[in-house]
Amino acid sequence: MLRRLTLTAVASLAALAAAAPVATATSPLLPLPPLPVLQGDWLAQQDTQTRLTVTVSESGNPAANGTFELECGPAGGSHLAAQRACDLLDEAAKSGENPFVPTDRNAMCTMQAGGPAAARVSGTWQGENVDARFSRSNGCEISRWNNLVPVLPSAR
Repeated sequence: MLRRLTLTAVASLAALAAAAPVATATSPLLPLPPLPVLQGDWLAQQDTQTRLTVTVSESGNPAANGTFELECGPAGGSHLAAQRACDLLDEAAKSGENPFVPTDRNAMCTMQAGGPAAARVSGTWQGENVDARFSRSNGCEISRWNNLVPVLPSAR
């Protein structure tokens, strides 16, 4: 929504700039001052904003099951631990790790079951699209899930 608003404002300014030479032929106009909303790092901040939808089922904790919204910068949404989840995602970004990368198909994983818990995380993280699925079907997937707690709930 903010991106669309920004693009509309830029397009409007471009149209005004194109019409300005015609208008100044009949009456002198002063140039428009730069818009403060479009200056500085505001656009860069919008590209790195985190907005995720986290859907969890069969986690063993009824309060943690369901669909939750997580927004970071500032932390908010309906997520049960929004600030802690945003802190974890910020740490991952600073260290250059992507916690949403699936397990390599050739990975050797222990054959242990961690329960029926399942989750899907979709949206935007650090300006990149995310659509990741999580389970606790083997050792690799259990580790992947645990590394994303508290974005995902602790499974019992």
